[in-house]
Amino acid sequence: MSYTNLPAPSPEQGLTRYMQEIRKFPMLEPEQEYMLAKAWVDHEDTGAAHQLVTSHLRLAAKIAMGYRGYGLPTAEVVSEANVGLMQAVKRFDPEKGFRLATYAMWWIRAAIQEYILRSWSLVKMGTTSAQKKLFFNLRKAKTKIGALEEGDLRPENVARIATELSVTEEEVISMNRRLSGGDASLNAQIKTDGEGAAEWQDWLEDEDADQASQYAERDELETRRDMLETAMEGLNERERHVLTERRLKDEPMTLEELSQVYGVSRERIRQIEVRAFEKLQKAMRSIAVDRGVALETEDA
Repeated sequence: MSYTNLPAPSPEQGLTRYMQEIRKFPMLEPEQEYMLAKAWVDHEDTGAAHQLVTSHLRLAAKIAMGYRGYGLPTAEVVSEANVGLMQAVKRFDPEKGFRLATYAMWWIRAAIQEYILRSWSLVKMGTTSAQKKLFFNLRKAKTKIGALEEGDLRPENVARIATELSVTEEEVISMNRRLSGGDASLNAQIKTDGEGAAEWQDWLEDEDADQASQYAERDELETRRDMLETAMEGLNERERHVLTERRLKDEPMTLEELSQVYGVSRERIRQIEVRAFEKLQKAMRSIAVDRGVALETEDA
């Protein structure tokens, strides 16, 4: 998918100008978003896809700014976020029942994290998901315990973070030293054309609603929803339909109703449901390990 008119940050253009440009694109109402997404899915309408992308550039920028502490050019991080956004638009299915923003967050973060991992030659990520989780969650863990401004962490904080992130204390110490320094705040002052000073985050907020807070609150839920969608692809059509109707609907169908649909006994439908759910659980656990996501329960 190519968008020749998509504003892209560059050293020549500057991020301040870019932030001004992306604020010109209006947020979409749910119905507008649905119709544009349908136009893209059904007719490959690139104009509709372009509107979907540009209306979410502020979301991509907001997420990208959260990765400014890794010492990489901010413009490049934003560009990678836009790549992830375009991938999300390309794959978005409006019939799934949720907004593009909640689906796009996973693709945006994945694109940024892949770029960071490619760029950080000093960080030997090895093979474990725990190490990757440490790399991308250490600053959050330090903030949680009020240790963000420390150089070398105190032993008690090292132990606490190691336990929370399921890594060794040596890994925490090593990663902390590699990641120390180079941070920049969203409250950093920037200049605007004739309007005095402003903060980076001022360019990222929607004036009509605190959408950034809504995105943050729904992030974990939507990440798991994306994992669920991926895991469901491992089921055959009948298993997917039975499981959806029995466990994922507000008003689930009864065993009797489904038995009539498929012309089998209620017991057979129950067996299909149980088997499908077990397969889903196994797939979810596998995906969680691959992505470094902690599942709090055994249920999918």
